[in-house]
Amino acid sequence: MRADGTPAFVVVGEALIDLSPPDEDGSCIARPGGSPMNVAIGLARLGQPTAFAGRVSADPLGSVLRRHLERSAVGLQHVVTAADPSTIALVELASGQARYQFSLGADFQWQAAELAFLPGGAKAVHFGSLASWVPPGDAAVAVAVDRVRRASSTLISYDPNVRPALQPDPAAARRQVEQSVSLAHIVKASSDDLAWLYGPESADAVARRWLALGASLVVITAGADGAAGWTPELPPVSRPRFDVQVVDTVGAGDAFTSGLLDALARRDMLAAARLAELGDAATLAGVLDDACRIAGVTCCRAGANPPTRSELDELLRPNRG
Repeated sequence: MRADGTPAFVVVGEALIDLSPPDEDGSCIARPGGSPMNVAIGLARLGQPTAFAGRVSADPLGSVLRRHLERSAVGLQHVVTAADPSTIALVELASGQARYQFSLGADFQWQAAELAFLPGGAKAVHFGSLASWVPPGDAAVAVAVDRVRRASSTLISYDPNVRPALQPDPAAARRQVEQSVSLAHIVKASSDDLAWLYGPESADAVARRWLALGASLVVITAGADGAAGWTPELPPVSRPRFDVQVVDTVGAGDAFTSGLLDALARRDMLAAARLAELGDAATLAGVLDDACRIAGVTCCRAGANPPTRSELDELLRPNRG
């Protein structure tokens, strides 16, 4: 936390257990996961004072999730202890890409009073993923984020993290996502998200639509093709992926998001007004490069396991080895 005890970031959303694909004997490995929790852990490991706001079950799996957050020095002061069971996601890998099946639990029962603390003194609030569009809690999250956007200068970041297994109607999903986009200053999504939500519509067209809805920065990741960023002032800026030997892509998008927010924080740009500086193409390219690098390191490892600042500094040290 900062000197006054407040975090630089508050991340709102789910913390769940990922079950890895079964081995030949049918056994699975259980790992902590959930896009918002991964983002919070990624930020904290990069040295950003971060608090997680989630509804974490009182069951044994919930204890695992709490310990996982604590090990990365994520603040738990805004975690709600819930009677509902923990959410479980079964991960399936196809050609290295992750797909999910869900057993939903505590994460999606938000009440307005549980989010009344926002922004909690933070410079930036990140929200998204399942908690932003799974009822009944999605409505409470939207109301709380809308209040923050209207009432303060706090920067708001959003990642829809679309999951077709839980969003069978693309038109309805698109309406939900666009409502959240209208609340955010920064929107990060993947090309897979866009394909599900908008079909053949180009990334450029979607990004400009989201800018028109109120975003100041839209970033679209495209796996092996890197990432691109859009602002109201610039043509899109594209950057290549960080070249690595991929183990799997679990948590890579979340690591990118934490890298993106960390890159802005390290440039003293955690304010809506400061995002205007991204009208400089070189600055935006540098931010995207930082985020691609952190996502790339995560792809070198099994599961959602983003790097610490010291690991990243060692990787980038001149003449390493």
